[in-house]
Amino acid sequence: MLSCMVTEYICLKLMGRMGDVFDGSSILIGILLVFSLPVNIPYQYLIIGCVVSIVLGKMVFGGLGQNIFNPSLVGRTFIQTCWAGAITMFEYDYKSGATVLTALKNGGDKVLHKVALIGEGTPHIEAFIGRMGGAVGETSALAILIGGAYLIFRKRIDWKIPIVIIGSVALITWLFGQNPVMHILSGGLFLGAFYFATDVVTSPSSNKGRIIFSILIGTLISLIRVKGGMQEGVAYAILIANGLVPLIDRYFNNEAGSEVKTNEK
Repeated sequence: MLSCMVTEYICLKLMGRMGDVFDGSSILIGILLVFSLPVNIPYQYLIIGCVVSIVLGKMVFGGLGQNIFNPSLVGRTFIQTCWAGAITMFEYDYKSGATVLTALKNGGDKVLHKVALIGEGTPHIEAFIGRMGGAVGETSALAILIGGAYLIFRKRIDWKIPIVIIGSVALITWLFGQNPVMHILSGGLFLGAFYFATDVVTSPSSNKGRIIFSILIGTLISLIRVKGGMQEGVAYAILIANGLVPLIDRYFNNEAGSEVKTNEK
């Protein structure tokens, strides 16, 4: 959080602009970036990720409310591109190893307990409560659901986005013959669906647009996980969909405008 605030302050000074680094936006970017990274990541990588999130994810577009891509995911993907090993191996109960998604990709359900960092109980229950390795904010589906339900209750996010994303991943992975329950309970799916994809600035403004946006994200996540070279694809799926938001808004907002004019006539 401090790294993000200091970076934004320096950017505002260099740009000769007035701004409040205590408005909460840079603090939120720092928190969400940490949620998407493992707890044992070296601090230098974390600080660099914060700088990239603010400079390339936010300030280069003009600052608060003008960014196209989710800033935290920009920083996260930069770290993954430069130091992949720092965020692909995780620890759980003093053990280190692969994630559940890596096990599913390489050997299916049979190797979950042997390869992946997960408890000794039923895999679905262990994944739901968070007894497995992963990023700070993605291991416990239960905790993320509680936070997501609170945001929906407070009307801070649109419930349709996470529901459609999760439902799309479950359906598509099932069609590919995968374990849909483990796919939705492991990795960064819940974290991305509830906390990143619902960002008001980087998601469509119309209801129809949000549904298309969510289906696109769910489809990309599934294809990357099942057919791609990486075991996880949430960050890349959301960033790609972010880039298409202006096009989605242009089409569906124009369509809504045409409907209003027709009704007026």
